[in-house]
Formats: sequence, C-alpha cells, structure tokens
Amino acid sequence: MLKHCTPAAAAVLALAAISGPALGQPSPSLAGKSVQMLIGFGPGGGYDLWGRVVARHIGKHLPGNPSVVPQNMPGAGSFVAANNIYNLAPRDGSVMGIIARDAALGPITGATGARFDATRITWVGTPTTETNVCIAMSTAQVKTLNDLYDKQLIVGDTGVGTGTHSYPKALSVLLGMKFKIIAGFPSSSDVFLAMERGEVEGICESLDSVSGKRPAWIPEKKVTILFQGGAMPNPSLEGIPFVADLARSPEDRLAIEFLYAGQGIGRPFVAPPDMPADRVRMLREAFNATMQDPEFLDDAKRNMLDVEPEDGEHLAALIKKVYATPKPIVDKIGELIK
Repeated sequence: MLKHCTPAAAAVLALAAISGPALGQPSPSLAGKSVQMLIGFGPGGGYDLWGRVVARHIGKHLPGNPSVVPQNMPGAGSFVAANNIYNLAPRDGSVMGIIARDAALGPITGATGARFDATRITWVGTPTTETNVCIAMSTAQVKTLNDLYDKQLIVGDTGVGTGTHSYPKALSVLLGMKFKIIAGFPSSSDVFLAMERGEVEGICESLDSVSGKRPAWIPEKKVTILFQGGAMPNPSLEGIPFVADLARSPEDRLAIEFLYAGQGIGRPFVAPPDMPADRVRMLREAFNATMQDPEFLDDAKRNMLDVEPEDGEHLAALIKKVYATPKPIVDKIGELIK
C-alpha cells in the first residue's frame, strides 16, 4: 500500500498514475479482432512486399495479439487506399496501411484524387528510408545520363502520386531529360516484366524494390543506373550522379529537393486521423517493437529488404517541414507532376 512506501517509491507511483491511463480506463486491446493492413498497390511490388512482411509480425506486438490481414487496395498511386484510411476507416486501431511515399505530396500539390490531409493523417512509421534510381535496360539506346538529354527513354508508370510518374514527368521539364511515360501499370513488378518483354525500357523506382525483385539486374549489368535521388546520396552508389546536383539554378534545386522529399518518408505506414492518443501510441509502439523483432528482421533479410526505420513522430515532423515549402515551389512541382 502507498502509505508503507518510501517517499521515492511513492513519487514513482504518483508519476505513473499521472502519465498512465486514468483509473477505470483500461489500456486499449484488439483481442478477438482482425486488423486490416491496406496496401495501396497491387500484388508483387515493393509496397506489397513491405506491407505483407510487416503484417506478418506486428500483430504479436499489438495488445490482444490480433490477426493482421493484408488487403491490396490499388488505384491512383495509392490515393484510393489513403482516402479510404482517412475518410472511411474506423479510428480504433483496427485499420492501418501502407501508401506511396510521394502520396504525401498529393494534397499540397493539388493532385487529382488526393482527398486527405497529410498533416492530420496518423503517421505510424516507416521501416526504411529510400533511394530512388532511374534505370534503363542494357538494350535501350540510353546508356548513360548524358544520353538521356539526347535520346528518348520509355519508362513505365504505376500512377499519379508515385515516383514512377512524378520523377520522369517533372525532370523532363526541370532538366530537359527525354522520358516517354507509359501509364497503366498496377505495380512496379508489372513494369519490370514489361521491361523484360521489351515493352518499356526503364523505370524510376526505389533501389530496394529493384534489388529485391530483380537481384541480378544491377550486378550483372542488365540495367544501367542513370542517376539517383533522395534526401542525400546513397553511399552504396558511389559515382552515380545525384539528381539535385544536376539542377541548373538554385530555384530548380529547391524544386528537385521538394520533388524528392518523399524519399525521406520511405515506405510509410499510416492510420486514420483524429484517433484517441492511446490508440496512436498503441500503433506506434507496436510498429517500433516490430522493427526490433528478430523474426521480422530475419524475414526482411530473406526478402532482401533493408531495415532502416524511422518512427511516426519523425515522419509527422518531416511532413510539417515539407508542407512549409514556399508556395511558388510547391505550385511549380504540382503543375509538373499532374
């Protein structure tokens, strides 16, 4: 009993009472429920793989150990899934999902179909940060970065709001690169297959997706990495041009940095807005615990996924910074990537 505690112990108990759940209000539990893991793309791509690997392990770190059921919800570069999570999903922690890193820029750039507020959606965390690479098959006429200014490269596009669409479209104007964009692919895996069939010649896609889905492509020089983009150059791609360094003016550099802001967002897992604080904490703590789970780490390694996580608080702060970008830069990029 408290009256028999030492003063120090009493202070600890008092602090716990203040910071913990109020008396009579149990901690949230998902016992007996199924948690939906919505995946904003079709089967087979990098987002699908990350979504399913996390879904296999996060349930044991959620209170009540619910089953977590992955469900593909492709469409509009993951805006369909993001809109569903934001506007329709229950706010009790029973629905979460993975959306495109660049989908976060949709509302601020006025992208058609982005019916959510990225500053209000609940950012749960990302298992990795990203490096994007624009690659060309060895059979393409474009062999080097310099070729891309003179010769056309036909690239596959998985939808507005994704890097496969935004990067080649914007860079065609900002830097004069000659991309021809072919839309309508459900996932990057479909683009990879089209590249092998000779239907398209390249893609701008995350490095981990390329390495995970086609591990022989880069080491066996079946593709050429023309340039890389992200928050900073990837040390493993020494000698590969960094896209921000290709800017022809300070204004264009700011625009390119905004364009690639999603790479720092990685493979974001999100949940509905306006959730009770204890539910937000529940999801974020479960995600953080999953990132340290040896079984999850082994699973990720087997699937050739690099785990370099950032937590939900970090992502929420990054989104606020992105949304503070000067409006002329935002408007410029918004027009370019539609």
